[in-house]
This record gives sequence, C-alpha cells and structure tokens, in this order.
Amino acid sequence: MLDAATYTPRLKTLYRDTIRAALKEEFSYKNDMMIPRLDKIVLNMGVGEAVADSKKIKAAHDDLMKIAGQKPVITKAKKSIAGFKVREEMPLGVKVTIRGDRMYDFMDRLVNVALPRVRDFRGVSGKSFDGRGNYAMGLKEHIVFPEINFDQVDQMWGMDIVICTNAKTDAEARALLKQFNMPFTS
Repeated sequence: MLDAATYTPRLKTLYRDTIRAALKEEFSYKNDMMIPRLDKIVLNMGVGEAVADSKKIKAAHDDLMKIAGQKPVITKAKKSIAGFKVREEMPLGVKVTIRGDRMYDFMDRLVNVALPRVRDFRGVSGKSFDGRGNYAMGLKEHIVFPEINFDQVDQMWGMDIVICTNAKTDAEARALLKQFNMPFTS
C-alpha cells in the first residue's frame, strides 16, 4: 500500500524535473512562474436517459467516482423543457473537478491507459483548444478506463474531459500537453 505522505504522482515528478526546464528553454521565459502548468481537469457525463429512469444517474455517479477517485456532483436542469420531458431541478448529469495529485494521476491514466484502449484510436485533435490554453475532448465510451468493470456496466455513457492550464496561448498549452505525451494528430 502506498503511503499518502510520501507518494508523488509520476507525471508531477516528470513535470518538476524535466518538462518545466524544456518549456522554459522553448519559450524563453524570464521567470519560473511564467511556465505553464496544469490547473485542473473537469470531467462531465450527460445522462439524458435519466429523464425516464432515475437509477441511471446513480450508476453514472458511481462510475465517475471510480474514474476520478473523488465524489462527483449531480447536475440538475435549470428550467423545464416540455419537449424533452425535463422538469426544473431534475438530475441530468454528473461532473467532477480534479486538482492536485489526483489530477496528475488521472492525466497519466488518460494518456497511457484509457486513450490507447479507444477503438480505432489515431490520436486526439489538435484543434480543440479554446484560445486561452484550455483543451477539451470527448470520449464516446467511459469503459476505456481500467477502474470500470466491463461486465458490470449496463449502459455506456460518453464523457467530456476539459484540461485547464494556466498557459496564455494555445501554443504554450499544446507544448505542455505534448510534453505529457498527449497523442495529438495534427
């Protein structure tokens, strides 16, 4: 069993030891505080089927808790939409924000375990940056994560993954994620 007091994620150590120096040299930063770093990772699952069956939210909540390693928040409808049979305050999805050591652990599992398990995977799009150094991507199936037991899943959900950095430009954020071995296609 790992001792929580002495455990440091592999990617965090890699960032501290090699990635910071490489980015400082590539972009010639004058100050160490200018070097981009990961800020947070936000995971979101929309569960539209929860309108018909309220147990679906509980299953999605449990699956996201296994993936993230912390308790997610259930998101609710802001207003009623009769056409979709949605009422105000009806649970429609789950989300979680990961920071610190858990963020580095999740990033490691995403790049090295989950993405290679995606069917017909050729890399992630390099065009999904928002202009301020944040990267968003989606997965069609949440079962690519090793924490999810494929035999116990009754339904597969897609999930959104937003990787937030403190980089000022997309080029800096792309260089940071490339150092973390994010498999960009273009």
